[in-house]
Amino acid sequence: MKKLPIYQVDAFTDQVFKGNPAAIVPLKEDWLPDDLMQQIAAENNLAETAYIIQRDGHYDIRWFTPAVEVDLCGHATLASAHIVLNMFHVKAKQVKFQSQRSGLLTVTKEKDRLVLDFPTDTLTRTDLPEALIQGLGVLPLEIYKGKTDYMLVFENQAQIERLQPNFNWVAKVDARGIIVTAPGQDDHIDFVSRFFAPQSGINEDPVTGSAHTTLVPYWAEKLEKADLVGHQISPRGGTLYCKHLGDRVKLAGQSALYLKGEILLED
Repeated sequence: MKKLPIYQVDAFTDQVFKGNPAAIVPLKEDWLPDDLMQQIAAENNLAETAYIIQRDGHYDIRWFTPAVEVDLCGHATLASAHIVLNMFHVKAKQVKFQSQRSGLLTVTKEKDRLVLDFPTDTLTRTDLPEALIQGLGVLPLEIYKGKTDYMLVFENQAQIERLQPNFNWVAKVDARGIIVTAPGQDDHIDFVSRFFAPQSGINEDPVTGSAHTTLVPYWAEKLEKADLVGHQISPRGGTLYCKHLGDRVKLAGQSALYLKGEILLED
């Protein structure tokens, strides 16, 4: 029987049962077969399962939803850094991850937060796909397309809260997922969001770090400020402390370890 370590961390929260849960599976030298990594992710049935391999000075990283491998995942990268820094007895303040799809990603410990350094998304103004007109039933003020997602901007937070998507229609949109966003209604929250991704096997993601590479440049320009606080208003909820740096964005949040265990595989 082959045994693999597995951890589960709730990201962008300081307590378990909040934020976005991610599974982390450290591997020794080589990736498992892609179909096996996908099966494990489907069995975990979390928004993301991250696989990491220690290399000389960094960790290679890949991310899988229950349905597909994705190019970038913020919360699972933050969760992976939590494991490296807290479970592997690493004394460094920074962890470097290398992704074949997204390049070099760093996570730095600053007091009680972990800070992600990710490339900024590029936004293009576009039209609303017919499937989203049917899937959401309400028209946004603005529509943008990033590298992998659509972003729909609404007038106020109440509209975001009231959305009840028809996921059969949303799944027809050619994108990783759909970001919906509006200004925050509380003084300490600059913007709110939700993220729908039935195309990737996740109807609604609890907290989506990678979506904030799209959200932050938009709201930084809109609000004319580089430091922003975003809140994803899913049922679990999560808060991200963001900084726009031009072609990079920093996303900070807390994390909490939920479990550690073993995956049992037949030889």
